[in-house]
Amino acid sequence: MSQTVVNQTANRVSFDQVEVGQKLPELIIDVTAEQIVAGAMASRDYQDVHHDKEKAQALGSPDIFMNILTTNGLVGRFVTDWSGPEGMLKKVNIKLGAPNYPGDSMRLVGKVTEKQQKDDQNLVEVSVIGKNSMGSHVTGTVLVALPLA
Repeated sequence: MSQTVVNQTANRVSFDQVEVGQKLPELIIDVTAEQIVAGAMASRDYQDVHHDKEKAQALGSPDIFMNILTTNGLVGRFVTDWSGPEGMLKKVNIKLGAPNYPGDSMRLVGKVTEKQQKDDQNLVEVSVIGKNSMGSHVTGTVLVALPLA
C-alpha cells in the first residue's frame, strides 16, 4: 500500500494534552487496486465491484472501488496514528460518499470535537473527513479512550 504521511510523527497523546478544536495531522493515502482488493478480501467482502474491474464496469462503475470496511480501518488508523499506541478506539461511526478508485488519493483530516470522563475512561471524540478528487469519500466521528498524563 503506497502512502504519503504529512506532518505525522510517532505520538503518545494523553487526555490532558488534548483540547476541543485541536486538529490532527493530516494523512494522505494513495489508493491502489492492490489495496482495494486486499482490503475487500481481508474483510471477506467478495462483491465483484471490489476486485473485478470488468464486472464493476458492467454495473456502471469506471473501476473497482474501496469497500466500507477498508475505509473504516483507514479511519481508525488515522486516529490511532495521532493518539499513539495507548489510544483505544471505542466507536467508529462513518458514512461513505464518493467512491475511492485506484489512482486517486484520499486526504484524511480531523479535529477534536468533545472531551469527557465517563465510566473511568478519558474519552475524546474526533470528527473525521476523508476527501478524494471527487469530494468527500468518508465523514464521521471516532471515539477514542486516552491515558492521563
